Amino acid sequence: MIADQPIPKARGRRRSRRGEGMQAPAIMQRPFAQLTRPYPAVERISDDQIEHIHHASLELLSKTGLDVLHEDARAIMKMAGADVKEGDVRVRFDPDLINGAIETVPSEFTLHARNEKHNVNMGGDNVAFAMMASAPNCSDIDNGRRAGNQNDFQNFLRLAQTHNILHMTGGYPVEPVDIHASVRHLDCIHDYITFTDKAYCIYSLGEERVADAIEMTRIAHGLSRDQMRDQACMFSIINTNSPLQLDIPMMQGVMALSEMGQPVVITPFTLAGAMAPVTIAGAVTLQNAEALAGIAFTQMVRPGAPVMYGGFTSNVDMKTGSPAFGTPEYMQAQHVGGQLARRYSIPYRSSNVCAANTVDAQAAYEAVFSLWGAINGGANMVMHGAGWLEGGLCCSYEKVMLDIDLLQMVSEFLQPVSTSSDDLALDAIEEVGPAGHFFGTEHTQERYRDAFYSPILSDWRNFETWQEGGSPIAIERANAEWKSRLAAYEPPPLDPVIREELEAFVAKRKAEGGAATDF
Repeated sequence: MIADQPIPKARGRRRSRRGEGMQAPAIMQRPFAQLTRPYPAVERISDDQIEHIHHASLELLSKTGLDVLHEDARAIMKMAGADVKEGDVRVRFDPDLINGAIETVPSEFTLHARNEKHNVNMGGDNVAFAMMASAPNCSDIDNGRRAGNQNDFQNFLRLAQTHNILHMTGGYPVEPVDIHASVRHLDCIHDYITFTDKAYCIYSLGEERVADAIEMTRIAHGLSRDQMRDQACMFSIINTNSPLQLDIPMMQGVMALSEMGQPVVITPFTLAGAMAPVTIAGAVTLQNAEALAGIAFTQMVRPGAPVMYGGFTSNVDMKTGSPAFGTPEYMQAQHVGGQLARRYSIPYRSSNVCAANTVDAQAAYEAVFSLWGAINGGANMVMHGAGWLEGGLCCSYEKVMLDIDLLQMVSEFLQPVSTSSDDLALDAIEEVGPAGHFFGTEHTQERYRDAFYSPILSDWRNFETWQEGGSPIAIERANAEWKSRLAAYEPPPLDPVIREELEAFVAKRKAEGGAATDF
C-alpha cells in the first residue's frame, strides 16, 4: 500500500516572490492565484481561413446533420427549429439556428469552489490547470502499474489539493474500480468534497448519477436549488461520439446541467485518420461542427447557460492506429480550435497530453508541446494538467510531479515582467563595470534567494558532483518528491453541518442502491 511506503526527507522548495505564500516547510510555492496570459493568443491561420472552416461546419450541420440518440433531446431541438423527422435520429440544423443559439453563450463565467479563494474564471485571457482525469490505471516505480482503486484515487486528490498550481480537480484522476459502479459516483464526489476544496468535474453517465452530483454539490456549497442555478459550482466534459453522434448519457447530462446553470464542456474526440478526416482542416471542421451542435443545444435547454468549447483533435499513428499526442498536428489543432472559440466568444478548453508509456524524454517533450499549444492557443481550461501517461490509460505519480514542475514553469513565464528603475539595475551595472561580476552586489544579494524559479526535478550539479550523489535521474527524483508532498497534505476544513448532511445523503442513496446497473 502506498501509505506504508517510506517517505524520504523532502528538499526545500522556492518561496513565492518576496517570500509570500509559504505553505508547509517541505513545499515552497506561489499562492493559489488565477493565471492570465499577458499576450495575445497565437493566430495560426488567417481570419479568412477561420471563416472558411466556420461556414463548412454550418454546411455539414445543415446538409449532413448528426445523429442524436436521445428522444427528449431531439424534441427540444425540434421545438427550437431543427429539422427532426419522426422516427429518425438524424437531426439537421439551419445555419441561422446555430448562429442565433450561440449568441446567448456567456463569454466568461466564474467556476465557484467550495472555498471561494479557489474560484476560477473561465474566458478572456484567464488560464486554469486541472488534474488528470479518467485513467483506468495508475502507476509508480515502486509498485508498478495497477488498476484504479480508491486508495490511489484519494492520494491523487491529496496531491491536487496540496499544489496551488492545480486550480481544479478535473475528474476522477484514476477510476476506482474497487467500488461498485452503482455507488462509485457517490464515494468519488464525497471524496472530492472532503479531500479538496477546489472545483471539480462530474461525469455525465445517466440521469441518476448527474442528479446525485447536483445534490451533493448543492449541499457542499450550502445553496438552495434556485441559488445554484445562478452559480456554477462544478462542470462536466461532454464528449461527442465522433463522427457525428450525440449519445444518450451525454445528452442527459447536458440537459440536467444546463437547466441547473452548471457548465458543460462540449469536447469532440476527433482523431485525424481514425474518427475524423486525415487532414487537420477536415478534422477541425468536424470538431467545430460537433462542438457547435452541442453548444447550441445547451442554449436551447436554457439560454445563457455557461458552456465551453472543447478541443481534443489530434492524430493517430498511421502504422498502428494508436492515438498520438503532443504532435505538431495536435498543436495546430489546438491553435485553430482556440481561434474558432474566440470567433464565437466562448471559453476554450484544451489538454496537456502525451503518448509516452513511462516518465521519460518522450513524456516531457510531448507534454511541453501540448502545454504550449494550449497556452499559446488561448486555452482557458487545461485539462489533464498533471499525471497523464499512456495516451490517457494511466495516471502516474511520477508524471504528476513532472507536470507540476512544467505547470509551475509556465506560471512563472506568465508572470509580469517589470521594467522599473530598480529592475533595470543601472546602478548595479555601473558598480560592476566592464569585466566584473554581479554575485556580490547589493542588488543581487537582496534578490538571489527567490530571483529565479527553482525547479522540482532538474539537477543542475556538475557531472562529478551528480555522479558522487548516486547519478539520480528525473523519474527517481519525482518518486521521492510525490511521497514527501503527499506527506505534507492537510485536509481542508468542512463545516460539520454540511458534512452531516452530505453523509446522510450518501448513506440514503446507497441504501436505495445508487444508480441502476445491469451487473
